[in-house]
Amino acid sequence: MRRVTGLITATVLGALLLSGCSSGDNTTPSAGAPASSAAGGQGGGTFAVITHGAPGDSFWDVVKNGAEAAGRQYGAKVTYQGDGDPAKQAQLIDQAVSEKVDGVVVSMANPDALKESIAKAVAARIPVVTINSGADRSKEFGAITHVGQSEEVAGRGAGEKLRAEGVTKLLCVIHEAGNIGLDQRCAGATATLGGTVERLQVDVSNLADATSKIKAKLQTDTGLNGVLTLNPAVAIAARDAIKDGGSKARLATFDLSADVVDAIGTGEILFAVDQQQYLQGWLPITFLYLFKKNLNTVGGGLPVNTGPGFVTKENAGQVAKLAQGGTR
Repeated sequence: MRRVTGLITATVLGALLLSGCSSGDNTTPSAGAPASSAAGGQGGGTFAVITHGAPGDSFWDVVKNGAEAAGRQYGAKVTYQGDGDPAKQAQLIDQAVSEKVDGVVVSMANPDALKESIAKAVAARIPVVTINSGADRSKEFGAITHVGQSEEVAGRGAGEKLRAEGVTKLLCVIHEAGNIGLDQRCAGATATLGGTVERLQVDVSNLADATSKIKAKLQTDTGLNGVLTLNPAVAIAARDAIKDGGSKARLATFDLSADVVDAIGTGEILFAVDQQQYLQGWLPITFLYLFKKNLNTVGGGLPVNTGPGFVTKENAGQVAKLAQGGTR
């Protein structure tokens, strides 16, 4: 079933790439663009993208780029708003419903906080596509599909690769309290590492403190020989902690940034688990556009997976070039 879903996604992407080659507008907005902006006209529909990613976050900027590029492709109006506060995220969904948009894209790091607002959208016959987090609750909430990666499967892949590198005692660094996807990543790594996994809570909005906490943990427990971060900014904080503390722990991370790709190239980070977040912006707008125009649905009740993939020293150079265009 997952292979069938993968084939569907590949077919859609192939068609999009061909159509993209014939388009005169293939520019990508810069990562520094405002958090809330519009792309395209309204002939293709009006779609609201509401995520838990704060403006300026390198990961979510790429999601935004993908959504806006799809909006231009289809002549649709796309608005993007991100807020890490689930209560505010729910308010943004309510606002989109009141504006009678043609579709809503929403990430669900805290599904229960968004359940009522998503139900309002579904009751108003506004199609919803969930992305990134909350895949396990997406169908229950009435979304037409989910686009992202299985966080536990991705975590299992990370654990296997770290085990192959000789890691036996791992520190899994969680940067957002209450984010179920992060818990699933650590659980997946725990299942396949074959060793001990400890968790450390840090605050992604205070990277200096995160560096200090990781450094202190590594110095206190010298048996830790691996660190897995779940965010690219925290990965760089962990790299600095390992350097400053004189630790020999091997470091890997989830998700990409230019700094992470560079660190992979120099060998400071072993690999990054890549969920190809550009697709988490592009594909939902594509699916909502097709639903509006042709009542098409994708996935057959299963999530459409954008990962996991892995960026390693072997392909980091290629990915770095793509990242300059805001698509990786």
